[in-house]
Amino acid sequence: MLAPIVAHDALSLVGTDPATGPGLGSFSFWHQYDPALVRELVMHRHLGAAPQRPAVPTLLRTPAVVVGAGTDGSPVPDPRMRDILTAYGASSELRLLLQDKRGVWGALGLLRCEGAAPFSGDDAQRAARLVPALVAALRRYATAGPLCPEVPPMSAGVITVGPDHRIKAVSPQARLWLDQWSAHAIPSWVPEAFFVSLSLVARTEARRDGSIPLVCAPPAASGRWTTCQGQVLDADATGDVALVIQGATWDSVLPSLCEWYRITPRERDVVAQLRTGASVKQIARRLDLSAYTVNDHLKAVFRKTGADGRDELSAALTR
Repeated sequence: MLAPIVAHDALSLVGTDPATGPGLGSFSFWHQYDPALVRELVMHRHLGAAPQRPAVPTLLRTPAVVVGAGTDGSPVPDPRMRDILTAYGASSELRLLLQDKRGVWGALGLLRCEGAAPFSGDDAQRAARLVPALVAALRRYATAGPLCPEVPPMSAGVITVGPDHRIKAVSPQARLWLDQWSAHAIPSWVPEAFFVSLSLVARTEARRDGSIPLVCAPPAASGRWTTCQGQVLDADATGDVALVIQGATWDSVLPSLCEWYRITPRERDVVAQLRTGASVKQIARRLDLSAYTVNDHLKAVFRKTGADGRDELSAALTR
């Protein structure tokens, strides 16, 4: 699909949703990327880039940017990025932000090996035309998984990342989560890179405003809606970081589910009322709608999600 349009030697595709935000992906696919290079890119993104550099291409004039090719077209050149790519036998990387009017859905990364011509502005323009198709592909993947969990309930697990930005400890419960991801053909180095990235974001957020980053992943990745959140364990955010993996709760699932399934704000208001066990008439009174309108909204949600009814939809949001 991509090679005839933009030639490349390696590819990465990271999915997120507007509710989760562009900082961390909820799931990802990697082809021919060296795991050690991915770790270097993660570390550089959070620790090595100049503070004036935009974190994502949204701040640029186009959704695509080329890095490592002498100049990447951004306001602040990044010679360190070129050094990293060269060290791993790459000439340049093209990064494409996958964004539409609803928000950011992920990012595409294309890599060319040393000796190949660096990505050009024309390559970036051709890649940018792929955004709608790639967003649609991510949505198909995210909504292809089971609406309700297909795996037994699991306890929360904890992973500790040390000051050296390496995984320090994995609880037995967290090991079960990792085993489940492995069963879904996710290479072990992919979660490790994600956890390191999440820990770095947790440190940054703790120093900035004390917030705790949280990522919500759809069932396609592991058989159930899952959340991962990071929290520093010391006052100055220089020590260990605890990462908690667990089945997602209603509050964390609903925003992401509504984004992936294109549920409208009014439909979301109706779905939120299901949590209380309210009847259609009660929901209608609370939202100042007619019972017919509430039923129409519920039917639309059932059609979009494939749920057989309110019981299955509620189960998807609470298990």
